[in-house]
Amino acid sequence: MCGIVGYAGRRPAAPLLLAGLQKLEYRGYDSAGIALLTPEGVRVVKTAGHDGVMAMEILAGQIDRLPAEATTGIGHTRWATHGRPTDNNAHPHLDTAGEFAVVHNGIIENYLPLRARLREAGCVFQSETDSETVVHLLAHYYRGDLAEALRRTLADISGSFALVGMCRHHPGQLVAARRNAPLIVGAGAEGDFFVASDIPAVLTETREVYVLEDGEMAVVSDGAVSFSDFAGTARAKTVMRVTWDAAAAEKGGYEHFMLKEIDEQPRALQDTLYGRVNRSGLVDLGIRAEFFAGVERVALVGCGTAYHAGLIGRELLEAWAQLPAETAIASEFRYRRPLLDEHTLVVLISQSGETADTLAALHEARKNGARVLVVTNVVGSTAAREADEVLFTWAGPEIAVASTKAYTTQLEVMVLLALYLATARGRLAAEYSAALLAELQALPAKITEILSRKEQLRRMAVPISRAGSAFFIGRGLDWAVALEGALKLKEISYIHAEAYAAGELKHGTLALVTADTPVLAVATQRALYDKTLSNVEEVKAREGRVLAVAASDNRELGDAADEVFWLPPVSDALAPLVTIVPLQLIAYYAAVLRGNHVDKPRNLAKTVTTE
Repeated sequence: MCGIVGYAGRRPAAPLLLAGLQKLEYRGYDSAGIALLTPEGVRVVKTAGHDGVMAMEILAGQIDRLPAEATTGIGHTRWATHGRPTDNNAHPHLDTAGEFAVVHNGIIENYLPLRARLREAGCVFQSETDSETVVHLLAHYYRGDLAEALRRTLADISGSFALVGMCRHHPGQLVAARRNAPLIVGAGAEGDFFVASDIPAVLTETREVYVLEDGEMAVVSDGAVSFSDFAGTARAKTVMRVTWDAAAAEKGGYEHFMLKEIDEQPRALQDTLYGRVNRSGLVDLGIRAEFFAGVERVALVGCGTAYHAGLIGRELLEAWAQLPAETAIASEFRYRRPLLDEHTLVVLISQSGETADTLAALHEARKNGARVLVVTNVVGSTAAREADEVLFTWAGPEIAVASTKAYTTQLEVMVLLALYLATARGRLAAEYSAALLAELQALPAKITEILSRKEQLRRMAVPISRAGSAFFIGRGLDWAVALEGALKLKEISYIHAEAYAAGELKHGTLALVTADTPVLAVATQRALYDKTLSNVEEVKAREGRVLAVAASDNRELGDAADEVFWLPPVSDALAPLVTIVPLQLIAYYAAVLRGNHVDKPRNLAKTVTTE
């Protein structure tokens, strides 16, 4: 997730681009840059953050190095995926001759073969990014028509993208396209046009915007804009008038970042999966096979939400790869004097890659000779730099303190890791693995369907919002999901919430269940339906109120629970990726009903850098 701004008009472009990027800094902030068209070529200023100073702050101090008279340009603020957050990896990217410039959001899945082909054609690459392939393709195909060059480029690339390009031979022109990544065109006064990845970038200049759909291109030229599909067939579009205020626009019209990030989970899961299933239908983690050779046991380490993701990973690794696995809370890991050696794979899970306890666990693993694999959302983070290997979750920046899309993408990486190791060890039938991967690709649509039923979840949150305590129960993988659901509720609603393996409820906690203490039951594991149902009946016998999230074929639960949110059909192993979404929303609505500050709950921080 990154920010794009483009401008073509009659006014000086640099300050307009800088102002737009500042509005989009929440979308990515490890590097930033601006490129302007001049008669002599493309002029660029770009930088990563350095020595604790944010990239946008550095860029603002360098803006006077750009020509003040330039009236066409593009800018970008980056959240690194391919390539570290460095000056060279910052956007915009230029072609070898410095005549074309491109900014790109998304992932070019086939960038490696494209890069090899372009190098053979004489292109000189300056960065480690997948995005740079686009500008070299644009220059390669250019024959006097920039829009046609873009169309030919789009035919070559696969993946997700929102991109904007320009060329020194076409002053006043921008070309743009999107596939699975947002892009809009803002129509300003007197022939001014803006292109941006999100509305906040243009809101101070115009409220008249065109929203590009997947598979559409836009060409801004001579004070006008035209739209077409990738084949060049013209498209008619209707202008939309934005009525949100600036603060709401930064959230895309959402009341809170947390709700926005919950809704972004289908896209985040798609992005995290991109490029990780090869043409043979097998998982490709982009990690050398030798790294995993000789692994005899796995330790999954994390804090809070990341620890809960590790619980799912442990179950899948043991079930599929038949590898002994354990989970550990990072703050306890090194004090246990864990048994580690060169045959141990330590998987450290951290959204930020900067969590102090997780970094301490990394150092303990390294000291004892274990192999270290980090799962993180932040390229260039300390954990990513110090690990032996890294698997990135391409969730994009997560602003709300309560993690949502970072968690579901961590779960997806756990699935991919377990499938990869199971296949490498010959412990999983190829047909079963292929079916799971096909289902994994279909999960975003199922989560979208869940998100369309928010009103029921809002209603289910009402009795919870009025309670002083709540319990979550589940068995197997459902228990791990219940732990995360309880954490979400307590951290933003401030309601005391605990999660239990459902069979443990009767060993003491049942004494606390009353008519005023709601119990949320999670029931998706088919082999455990009857056992979970019996635990629900125990709650009902004490006049407890039971709200359930359950698989659609678990109809007996519907007769026992007070209300059930039925999930779309999903296999037991992948159920956690969809089951957590209703629990996130219940927690969100309970917090809203209680009038809490959802995005910044009291006493909590997004990244915990102290022990």
